[in-house]
Amino acid sequence: MLMSDAVLVVACFFLAYLFRFEFAIPDKELATISATWPFVLLIKLCTFFFFRLYKGMYRYTSLEDLINVLKAVFTSSLLIILTVLIIHRFVGYPRSVFIIDGFLAFLAIGGIRVAIRIYFVGREGRAILPALSKERCEKTRLLIIGAGDAGEKIIREIRDNPGLRFTPVGLLDDDTGKQGKNIHGIPILGTLKDITRFTDAFDEILIAIPSGKGHEMRQIVEQCKSMDKPYKTIPSIGELINGHVSIKAIRDVNLADLLGREEVHLDHKKIKNFLYQKRILVTGAGGTIGRELVRQISQFNPIALGLLDISELNLFQVEMECHQRFSHLSTPSFLVDIRDRRHIERVFKELRPQVIFHAAAYKHVPLQERNPWEAVYNNVLGSRNLLEGALENGVDHFVFVSTDKAVRPTNVMGATKRVAEMLISCLNHTSDSCFMAVRFGNVVGSSGSVIPVFQEQIARGGPVTVTHTEMARYFMSISEAAQLILQAGAMGNGDEIFILEMGEPHRILDMAHDLIRLHGFEPDQDIPIQFTGLRPGEKLYEELISEGEGIVKTQHEKILVLHANRNNCQMLNTQIDELLSIAHTYDAHAIKRKLKEIVPEYTPQF
Repeated sequence: MLMSDAVLVVACFFLAYLFRFEFAIPDKELATISATWPFVLLIKLCTFFFFRLYKGMYRYTSLEDLINVLKAVFTSSLLIILTVLIIHRFVGYPRSVFIIDGFLAFLAIGGIRVAIRIYFVGREGRAILPALSKERCEKTRLLIIGAGDAGEKIIREIRDNPGLRFTPVGLLDDDTGKQGKNIHGIPILGTLKDITRFTDAFDEILIAIPSGKGHEMRQIVEQCKSMDKPYKTIPSIGELINGHVSIKAIRDVNLADLLGREEVHLDHKKIKNFLYQKRILVTGAGGTIGRELVRQISQFNPIALGLLDISELNLFQVEMECHQRFSHLSTPSFLVDIRDRRHIERVFKELRPQVIFHAAAYKHVPLQERNPWEAVYNNVLGSRNLLEGALENGVDHFVFVSTDKAVRPTNVMGATKRVAEMLISCLNHTSDSCFMAVRFGNVVGSSGSVIPVFQEQIARGGPVTVTHTEMARYFMSISEAAQLILQAGAMGNGDEIFILEMGEPHRILDMAHDLIRLHGFEPDQDIPIQFTGLRPGEKLYEELISEGEGIVKTQHEKILVLHANRNNCQMLNTQIDELLSIAHTYDAHAIKRKLKEIVPEYTPQF
């Protein structure tokens, strides 16, 4: 490449003179060329070395490489012009020659690199333009909905990877400014409404709109279903943790896409300051929220990330994932029951955590109604053990993952979570540690949630069981919940309950209909829906704040905050001790009465 560039540089310099003098160079100018070309060659090659033009792999020449060539050529031409100006004042040198030379040099130096890439692409059987592909007719013809960045990256990856089974044939986009144009040679055929015009042109549909809203996705899915052809999507921006869109990420459209939660914008600098080079402990690390917290935290390079869980299987799975994906990170695991204070002390001694995310909890409402003593042991005693351990060991931040069911609770699970929130509020005034809670609704696809239950019921052929026609819940995606928990933790100064903005509640019946249709069936025709009535502890609507709780906005549009009412720690701990004593009797009614005494807004169902 060095020899090639040297020849091209000299040739371009000579051609510049030819163009300047209309292919009749005077003898005087020939003498100037002979005297000047070694100097021009030296300046240009030195500049090319400075810009590292010889460090790249030319078979992978990209737009960034061409921009670097442009910078090198421009800089070298500028140096040559300045040198000639300073030494000769341009006496005897045509000024336009140097401009023509710079233009020709860029075309030649950049062109040879592009030619090398085209050569290797052709030798490997790939196609620069779709029309050149010999295997085009043997692959799945793909119609891409969305002519944005995601669609462009998908086309580029398909083009560069001959092993993929797809070949893009066109794009659809509702942006009128894009009509009639193309991306990497793939034409934008029209808008979504035009999809029926191209029925015979494609075999499969890919929805490449990762930031699409719920109503947009519903319209697109309806159009795709009318074509009676397979359709898939790429994950939402929140799911694409590393920010890269890839053909490998293609999956079936799911209910989270139709809910259409907006992209979360994080203050990465604040979160990094919160987590970078810290020792962090995540309880319930093998659960849905805990595991996602582990994935998200790992991006911010903590010193150590402790994994704590009582489930051997869950802990094993999250530990294996960490070893495979975050092998550079220290991830000690602890198979621990948080109800045992001695086990907790061992964890603090070994890990010495500075930040704790407490996501371990029992959360299945009907089960906890039937076994309220277990909810008390895990959600109250376990949380108190962790809080006291954090207090004694000088933990900087303690973030408690709470629930909307703690607001005016009607069930044991919500009431026990509310007791833990009250413990946090009283501990803030006893040390320099920051204790806070994050309260949010249901998470789509979490273990024990309604979505996996519906999916299992649909797989069995139904019926899909819905408790009530008007039952409604708040939902957010797993990745969104974890990201907002981290953001809230980074914002907290202690004594706060952060409320995640959940949008509008969704009717469970509507979600059942959507999920049945996503599986290719029709509700009540192919899959029956059966109404079972409210279960113990359930209510039709969930709330995120109680009356009288002063809630205010924060600098983040999706996080609200309320400052918890101060509680008398001594009296609260006495009441909790009494609650634990009653729990040992396994008297469900007595446990609920005591919870009602601690949490006056609790309305138990006996």
